[in-house]
Amino acid sequence: MTQPSEDPNADEQYHIEVGPEDVADTVLLPGNPERVEKITEFWDDHEERAYHREYRTATGTYDGVPISVTSTGIGSPSAAIAVEELARVGVDTFIRVGSCGAIQPEMDVGDLVITTGGVRQEGTSKEYVREDYPATADFEVVSALIAAAERLGYDYHTGITMSADSFYAGQGRPGFQDFMAAGGEELVENLKEANVKNIEMEAAGIMTIANVYGLRAGAVCSVYANRVTGEFRTEGESRASECASLATKLLAKMDEKKAEAGVDRWHAGLSLD
Repeated sequence: MTQPSEDPNADEQYHIEVGPEDVADTVLLPGNPERVEKITEFWDDHEERAYHREYRTATGTYDGVPISVTSTGIGSPSAAIAVEELARVGVDTFIRVGSCGAIQPEMDVGDLVITTGGVRQEGTSKEYVREDYPATADFEVVSALIAAAERLGYDYHTGITMSADSFYAGQGRPGFQDFMAAGGEELVENLKEANVKNIEMEAAGIMTIANVYGLRAGAVCSVYANRVTGEFRTEGESRASECASLATKLLAKMDEKKAEAGVDRWHAGLSLD
């Protein structure tokens, strides 16, 4: 079996099989490789650059702005590999694009959730940094996602996302033969009372690792289910994809405005028009 290069900055990365010339500065991160095609439908053009295991990468332009997408598979362990290897080939901005379960009663199926911070129930980020280190979304990414949702006219919510490693036991669902993990029956209610908005499996890991490395990251997910009301429908997936793509264009504008003003961070005093 071929072993990964000892050079962490080698041109072609071991798992995702891309080099610096294959990706844009901003990469969208869906879980499902099939979602890559649904994301690129909104772009001007695209070309698939690699497809190895769960990691499928395409690069193109959205309204003239370079943009890439790499699928990560399910969960933070595989998402962390994508972030690591994409960072090594020059990517500096990551936007998780996915689906989630809402846990606040006013949230409807099809709504968007724009993550501002994460509950680190996944275990991957704990291998990077102490458990009380916060999983926070980058302010510029959050601002761009909100502006994109507003311009597109999509209903959205902002707030804290819980990321779990397990789809069943770790999210308070019964497992095989109705097995219930300790604390599972109270999990959703406890998170709801703490004003957590949604549950998914990658955002907290992606954001923590990006913060450790000084990179930008955030997440936007479509609500597929409401765990409080019991509503479930797989709809609204395209909204998260379109929102993240437009946010990439807005981030590029932010970067231009920062350069013109000679500042390091975008703020409300810098117009995006």
